[in-house]
Amino acid sequence: MAHDAPGPDTLDRAFMALADPVRRAIVARLSRGDATVNELAAPFAITKQAVSKHIQVLEHAGLVTRSRDAQRRPVHLDAAALERMTAWIDQYRLIAESRFRRLDQLLATSQQEQEKKEELK
Repeated sequence: MAHDAPGPDTLDRAFMALADPVRRAIVARLSRGDATVNELAAPFAITKQAVSKHIQVLEHAGLVTRSRDAQRRPVHLDAAALERMTAWIDQYRLIAESRFRRLDQLLATSQQEQEKKEELK
């Protein structure tokens, strides 16, 4: 496993956190910039406490962090965590794409052989 590769527990927590549509919406909002709990709660018909719990899940998964700026406690998206998840997914996507390319080559070769047989008839 590469030095920066996420471990199974980290991946499990991150993917479980992103399984919830509210948390995905929070991550999408944070991709545009930091926000407070009040700002993150605005588009949802749920309490600020519920949004705070969603943020805690995202924090536990390592996807977001919080800081203190006087009275403000902005939530920040950890882009590096998303990048590590993407890298993990990409390694399997590349393997699958390689297999599909080999299958395409096999099918093309098979079709060419079939066409040659048809011509000989």
